[in-house]
Amino acid sequence: AGALLVGAGVACALAAALDKPVLGVHHLEGHLLSPFLSADPPEFPFIALLVSGGHTQLMRVDGVGRYELLGETIDDAAGEAFDKSAKLMGLPYPGGPGLSRLAEQGNPAAYKLPRPLLHSGDLDFSFAGLKTAVLTQSQKIGPAAHTEGAPERADLAASTQAAIVEVLVKKSMTALKTSGMKRLVVAGGVGANRELRAQLNAACAKAKVRVHYPELHLCTDNGAMIAMAAAMRLQAGAQAAEARYSFDVKPRWPLHELA
Repeated sequence: AGALLVGAGVACALAAALDKPVLGVHHLEGHLLSPFLSADPPEFPFIALLVSGGHTQLMRVDGVGRYELLGETIDDAAGEAFDKSAKLMGLPYPGGPGLSRLAEQGNPAAYKLPRPLLHSGDLDFSFAGLKTAVLTQSQKIGPAAHTEGAPERADLAASTQAAIVEVLVKKSMTALKTSGMKRLVVAGGVGANRELRAQLNAACAKAKVRVHYPELHLCTDNGAMIAMAAAMRLQAGAQAAEARYSFDVKPRWPLHELA
């Protein structure tokens, strides 16, 4: 809440000084709508895979503020699994990008790691068990698991990435099939992962589904996506606070409860 209070306070002070309206924006809505900044923006409705360090969710999106939660992680998020696994391999924080680069040198089938909830019959995710399996496997490998240049380290990175990506792709395609949607939007920091994009592109091409991503530099947190979400909300008829510049913050505001 502290960080949100600082940001909201600065925004309201700027708005008052410049005599401009101010609008509160949900952080995840910024990610969700970030592909509208790309050269190939999506159209409503679509299925959205929100995948970042703190969140892994599948949403049905019928318009601005019209979100239905289809499934989410019951423990660690996908980005968290990337970062924690990378730490076990001695990679610096944030470890996700480093693990992905290391995975390009390894064999994704070298180690058999679990795909939690892959066949659960629902659209929820779980990555805590995978993180534990990576820890166990790294202990079996020994020092090579966190030694720079060791092939075992690259193999473990590739196997970890393969497990995470398979679950994300399978659940996303299931959400599309059950909903009858023909459009997928991928947003959040993990959306920049090359292997995830490659496998989603292949799966969506096979299913004749359009897939949209934000530009790579807009996958992680940025001001442009927040401004875009505010602009789209105003266009959709949202009311901005112009007089009192009062505000509240909601650190754990479920996106699907956003009106």
